Amino acid sequence: MSKVKITDTTLRDAHQSLIATRLEIEDMLEIVGEMDKVGFHSFEMWGGATFDSAIRYLNEDPWERITKLKELAPKTPFQMLLRGQNLVGYKHYPDDIVFKFVEASFKKGIDIFRVFDALNDIRNMEVPIKAIIDVGGHAQGALSYTISPVHTIEYYIKAAEEMVALDIDSICIKDMAGLINPMDAYNLVKSLKENFDLPVCLHSHCTSGMAPTSYFKAIEAGVDIIDTAIGPFSFGTSQPGVETMYAMLENTEYKSDIDIERIYKIANYFKKLKEKYKGLISEASITVNTQILHFQIPGGMMSNLVSQLKDQNAENRLDEILLEVPKVRAELGYPPLVTPLSQIVGTQATLNVLSGQRYKLVPNEVKNYVRGLYGKPAAPIDKNIEKIIIGNEKVSYEKSPELKNPSYNKFREEIKGKIKKEEDVLTYALFPEIALAFFEKRTEKVSKPKVEHHEKENVAAKDIPAAQPSKHQQETNGGTALRAPLPGAILKIVGETGKPVKKDSVLFVISAMKMENEIVSPASGVLQKIYVKEGDVVKTGDILATIA
Repeated sequence: MSKVKITDTTLRDAHQSLIATRLEIEDMLEIVGEMDKVGFHSFEMWGGATFDSAIRYLNEDPWERITKLKELAPKTPFQMLLRGQNLVGYKHYPDDIVFKFVEASFKKGIDIFRVFDALNDIRNMEVPIKAIIDVGGHAQGALSYTISPVHTIEYYIKAAEEMVALDIDSICIKDMAGLINPMDAYNLVKSLKENFDLPVCLHSHCTSGMAPTSYFKAIEAGVDIIDTAIGPFSFGTSQPGVETMYAMLENTEYKSDIDIERIYKIANYFKKLKEKYKGLISEASITVNTQILHFQIPGGMMSNLVSQLKDQNAENRLDEILLEVPKVRAELGYPPLVTPLSQIVGTQATLNVLSGQRYKLVPNEVKNYVRGLYGKPAAPIDKNIEKIIIGNEKVSYEKSPELKNPSYNKFREEIKGKIKKEEDVLTYALFPEIALAFFEKRTEKVSKPKVEHHEKENVAAKDIPAAQPSKHQQETNGGTALRAPLPGAILKIVGETGKPVKKDSVLFVISAMKMENEIVSPASGVLQKIYVKEGDVVKTGDILATIA
């Protein structure tokens, strides 16, 4: 048995799990040179929510993060998390965007691409894996680990077989919620090593408290790589601490060769840094909670969910939402709760609780999931819930032929006056509204928000002052008021003043909790007045329009 290799997640998943992905590039640059001397197998430092958060909240260019860190840490391979055909977003992107994104990421400095699909629908991994192989990167195929009546060892071996057939370089067990227990970790790793001649990595979180022991059993079964974080940014909903795993392995044949003395010094830096971001750390993110085995919420989702509930003054409803999550998950076919499905299930559960009526509000992403646009779930979706969400619409799990249509040049043309570098086209293709706002702030040289303000997560796509209730918003002129059912940013106004509308027709699209929510007319009539404009931030209860 060879010595275990260690991937460090401090610069990506650790702060995504504990402080809602808010670690700023300046704080990374001060220490990454020292981290480069430790002897880690790789740095997981990009992908996941880091791309979105950089442009949405930090006023940072995510592409510059790779190059700046690479200059100071040229020795350790850089690793990113890639959501299959979703890349770093929340929907499937066209094939040419996938190829362009992978090529740009590799050129910037990403060496290892950890590719997963939220449903373990391997068809959604085919294009990105081919793109990685084409550019010469390391393609690591990841199994999204979850617990359900249908997710057995046999299920995972079959999924791994499909990944291996795509010529991946290594396999990862991606346990995003810390669900895998020690014996299951041992048995799954043993089965993977017996069936495939590839390195195997185990990625887990400490939410349930089992991860360090599960890592140890996985190492005994032959796992090659484990994911850990540095002291102050480890445990809780993050990964096991590297110091702890080093100590557990010290008197064994698996002992790692990393420089532990240097890690202790690096940990002192992160200890001070954690104090700077303490306003973002919630009790739920740092406490062991075995109930995670029931509601299965991953670390990154937990920190973001708490932040979003704070925005809505609804943090006291967290326990109700956590109980609702497994109900929604079962009804939707037991999807693994990993991005984007963790957001899809979590947002739907939140809306079910906050609206007081289950599936009264259904984001477009949930509708698209039920339509089959994200792939095929491991178990059937509840037929009654399917009918509530999409009525009698046809469900198809075939890959949309539209994804084969070239789109890069179209996106490039749409923002030709705003491009500063070629990667801007990809940023825009992935997050159009947020990218435009970021380009605007970049041009205006808007200063970065202070850390202490980050705990109030801005749900808007633009930094526009919130739409304040006015005298007009209190007066409906005899019409029926359409009020915002949740706080968010007005992405699109569909209705037109003076035009007839039908009951339940879509009048507005609101971006909330990173999902698009259609707001429909409460009655048939004439759209009397619209009180908001696109880009405005609204609060729950604000009047959006009146229908006469």
